[in-house]
Amino acid sequence: MAASRTAANFLEAGARSSTRRCRYESTHQQRCLQTRTIPQRQAFSPSPSSPTSNVSRRIPAQQSSSALRTSDGRRTFSTTQIQRHGDITPPKPGEERRVTFIDKEGHEHTFEVADGDNLLDIAQANDLEMEGACGGSCACSTCHVIVTDDGMYDKMEEPSDDENDMLDLAFGLTETSRLGCQVEMSKELDGLVVKLPSMTRNLQASDFADK
Repeated sequence: MAASRTAANFLEAGARSSTRRCRYESTHQQRCLQTRTIPQRQAFSPSPSSPTSNVSRRIPAQQSSSALRTSDGRRTFSTTQIQRHGDITPPKPGEERRVTFIDKEGHEHTFEVADGDNLLDIAQANDLEMEGACGGSCACSTCHVIVTDDGMYDKMEEPSDDENDMLDLAFGLTETSRLGCQVEMSKELDGLVVKLPSMTRNLQASDFADK
């Protein structure tokens, strides 16, 4: 009798458990099958008063490509003026300064330049053989020139200690030697004549630095 009641209770408990499991699974499936409507994002378009309204827009590739073409479909190209070695400024009318270089072969080359142009830039702009290995920073002696007239040499400013140190390395040093990168044209130097030495030494200040 007791065994039959126990079996009945067990069956009843199993039935209740099965009913709860079925009810849970049914509810869970309904929740999983429910769909929610997600609002779509709207494209950002700043208003004129918005602080980000001045943000530049990326131009589509097709639009930017067509902007490089003419009406007949040909592409257009732009060119810039070729820059020469030296950077000199064309002289203003009535303010031209004349300077003459005597090259290694003894040929004279006279140019009209502006105030402030140095001899190294003038020589390189006119394709004369003046190296300027340090780029005009007064750290070598490859722009060594010899002033032919003592009176014109005396009109120049005194060379700095750095220039004198580099001149000590120059080939064929004379009493009127200067570095071309340190001599700037002016009204007082109008008519200057300088001679290029037959050789130069490419020695720089960095060659004597402590290593």
